[in-house]
Amino acid sequence: MKIFSYGLLLSVLFFSCNKPKETFDFAYVGTFTQGLEGPAVDARGNLFFVNPEKNGTIGKVDPNGNFEIYIDSLPDGSVANGIRFDQNGMMFLADYVNHNILSIDSKNKSVKVYAHDSTMNQPNDIAISRNGTLYASDPNWTESTGKLWRVDQGNDLVLLESNMGTTNGVEVAPGDSLLYVNESVQRKVWVYDLSPEGEISNKRLLIEFPDYGLDGMRCDETGNLYIARYGKGTIAIVSPKGELIREIVLTAQKPTNIAFGGTEGKTCYVTCQDRGFIEAFEASFVGRSFSLRK
Repeated sequence: MKIFSYGLLLSVLFFSCNKPKETFDFAYVGTFTQGLEGPAVDARGNLFFVNPEKNGTIGKVDPNGNFEIYIDSLPDGSVANGIRFDQNGMMFLADYVNHNILSIDSKNKSVKVYAHDSTMNQPNDIAISRNGTLYASDPNWTESTGKLWRVDQGNDLVLLESNMGTTNGVEVAPGDSLLYVNESVQRKVWVYDLSPEGEISNKRLLIEFPDYGLDGMRCDETGNLYIARYGKGTIAIVSPKGELIREIVLTAQKPTNIAFGGTEGKTCYVTCQDRGFIEAFEASFVGRSFSLRK
């Protein structure tokens, strides 16, 4: 019995040590990474993200992994966080310094204030529906509270909910019928019914985690959520029923956000604050954002 147990232990240890790692380093983007956030992929397969090298910048990595600074400095001291693209290729950014949602035209890189509200805390992440309506999380990190906003196509900001926890990751489900919002400090993910007009109702708890923070998140085409577990170094995959399917273990400990891309829309790119690399892994399903290009 002792010999069998010892041999079994060795087998388990050997398998664990030699188990193939799921993630890989996609691109090196520099040593300044404490603000690295907001990955999003355009229709050409280019990956964009915020704050490489210094705050206020926008970085770009092409499909071959070549990194460059796309915008060296946003105007008026703005510093962005989340990024989203609409179906026309317009880039939208959450500017947490100046309480803005910014837009960038890919044709000439012109930056404009798309929406502004001085009562915003510091817009953090954004989600987008197929018709171009934006949703923005708005945390107050000092007080561990937050708000949730909608940005209509007329550029009007509508406060959907206040007195929440520390709102951070936000995402629209496939079909635009559900809206997900997480609270970093409280470690909760909420889900709302979402009307065609962008109204929310029937708020309920999807899942609550016992430890570590929550950051950005994205949906795949089946409705599974991929959630950056800040401090734990994983991406949690959660079903639409709130079941934890599994966790992808990263090399980094401080993932901030995730985006789908690649030739088939199944490559997940993860921005991390404690490494100079953007990590990546292959998912089983196509990302929802990838399908919005069609």
